[in-house]
Amino acid sequence: MIIASDFEVAEPVDKVWKFFDDIPQVASCLPGAELTKDLGDDKYEGRVAIRMGPVRMQFVGTADITERDDAARHIVVHAAGADEKGRGQAAMIVGATLSAKGRGTKVAVTQDLQLSGAAAQYGRGMISDVSAILMRDFAVNMQDTMARLARGESAEQIAAAGSGSSVSGVAIALRATRMALMRVFRRFFLPYQPAAS
Repeated sequence: MIIASDFEVAEPVDKVWKFFDDIPQVASCLPGAELTKDLGDDKYEGRVAIRMGPVRMQFVGTADITERDDAARHIVVHAAGADEKGRGQAAMIVGATLSAKGRGTKVAVTQDLQLSGAAAQYGRGMISDVSAILMRDFAVNMQDTMARLARGESAEQIAAAGSGSSVSGVAIALRATRMALMRVFRRFFLPYQPAAS
């Protein structure tokens, strides 16, 4: 399943690209994600906790940076893992490309996601909604972390303050449900608006 999204950061593109050099710092901005070990050569062990409807899953696996193009400001990460309770597996290729947008930066993200087991039972809409919520939260956390670093806070201080901490699985589920309901509302009710005379 291919999911494309983008977001903007109110920082110059060179500064944002430099931020992407520190993968543990970037990972700390993604709700529910934690890198647990640096394996060297741009490869990491970690875990990601996610809630899909009533099911909370925690995937443990590896993330490997397979491409980093400084000139094009493009990075590709291959990640794969299995749920700790054996309820499924996930594999994802994530590509991010940065470009200048006014005084800020546009980050275009493409995710190629493959799920099996319990997580695979949810439809594309639910998975896309959860992904969109995570990307929005990631963008907010990244902006906050960059602002704190600019003010002179250390990475340790930011981590201790909880920047980039995981959001409640219930909160994500509720937000995803709201997005799904809005999509249904638009699909079934908006076409029936009376025409203007």
